[in-house]
Amino acid sequence: MGFPESVLTTDERVVSHLHPHWKALIRPVFVALVAIAAVTVAAIYIPATAGWGTPALLALGALALVACGWLAFWPWLVWKTTHYVLTNERVIMRQGVFSRAGRDIPLGRVNDVSFTHGVVERMLGCGTLTIESAGERGQVVLTDIPGVEKVQSVLYELVEADRAKHTFDDDDRDAIVRSIKEDQ
Repeated sequence: MGFPESVLTTDERVVSHLHPHWKALIRPVFVALVAIAAVTVAAIYIPATAGWGTPALLALGALALVACGWLAFWPWLVWKTTHYVLTNERVIMRQGVFSRAGRDIPLGRVNDVSFTHGVVERMLGCGTLTIESAGERGQVVLTDIPGVEKVQSVLYELVEADRAKHTFDDDDRDAIVRSIKEDQ
């Protein structure tokens, strides 16, 4: 399930579209591999000729299927439907499979962007991004962000560009004065 481009405004463009880091998929893949291995080993060692062999294999196969659905497929689906999107106007967060939750932070409200990552996270290239915003909810903590240092730099540049675009400075004042003089 991709990110819906229809939520973007007319002049808005996506700068970065992220899912949580792939490390969130380590356990689901491990569970799927163990389930497949267990069914394979059982199929090899449980004699099908025994009266209980076929029902035991079917029961083990059903149990493996449930385990894969619950412990492997569902976490993958949650990972796939979690989106962190940086645009030139806001930070967009969407998550959820059946029911969705989302939060948007306009770049003009971002006060601070920081990151942390431990030793293992540094080796895997991910970390936690904290976005401090002016508003009721305060800060947003995004965990397992891939390339967190680069994402923090990109977000900082976007915030600075947004502030420069919405700041009235001496150049703007001089341009208005020139425009008025030309009209007279």
